[in-house]
Amino acid sequence: MTTSQGWIPPDVDESAPSGARIYDYLLGGSHNFAVDRVAAEKTIEVMPGIQQAVRVNRAFLGRVVRYMIDQGVRQFLDLGSGIPTVGNVHQVAQSVDPSCRVVYVDRDRIAVAHSELMLAGNDHAEVVLADVRDTDSVLNSPQVRRLLNFDEPVGLLCLLLLHWIPDDDDPRGLMDVYRGALSSGSHLAITHGTPDAQKEQIDGVAAVIERSNADGSLFWRSYEEILAFFGDYELLEPGLVATGHWRPARVGDFTKDPEMDQVSYAGVAVKP
Repeated sequence: MTTSQGWIPPDVDESAPSGARIYDYLLGGSHNFAVDRVAAEKTIEVMPGIQQAVRVNRAFLGRVVRYMIDQGVRQFLDLGSGIPTVGNVHQVAQSVDPSCRVVYVDRDRIAVAHSELMLAGNDHAEVVLADVRDTDSVLNSPQVRRLLNFDEPVGLLCLLLLHWIPDDDDPRGLMDVYRGALSSGSHLAITHGTPDAQKEQIDGVAAVIERSNADGSLFWRSYEEILAFFGDYELLEPGLVATGHWRPARVGDFTKDPEMDQVSYAGVAVKP
């Protein structure tokens, strides 16, 4: 297909929904297709507060990036970064220190195309088109090699990412590789959907995504399973908690519906 819209790459399949574009719609974005909006509306039917939940995750991103900067981190690797919207990592980080360096990674071509448009002219931020499961392609990409120095602390962000990776693809092993590539003082932030508190609703969301023939399936995990992704990094206070409960600073950091604060866990850890 041909299009004048720069955020739509040639030959993108508009007949199948994408997790990145569904998330974009739930955040109030416009970089999605009709098929994505249909799937997103069905998730809202089974979990009416899901838009609150994804916005809380977005608010966590801002808090954790600012926290990492306070700890001296000046470079970030955002895995499964999705379609850019307000308050992206580079916007938050570079508003504090313009020298901060950011690399985004996503397999969704629209997410990458829109990121490239947004980052044009920004010498301190780039995007990689890659599947995070291909750790070598990510860590040895020209973009990562140019911008990130693994001898210095890195902020590694895995926000609402790992629940798209089935156990058969060894997400714990993948995280071992990413954590192992980083130096002392690096920080890791994870958010991950869980059935621990709202099993019926969150299982309903996974079922909707499965039936929609989206580009991936959802694999919710328990507290202990998510905790394991931090490996030997030291978990920071308040630990692995409901996303809205990780050091909230203002009203938008948690939902109006307490149940929606319980559908995902968030945690931040540092490499000793």
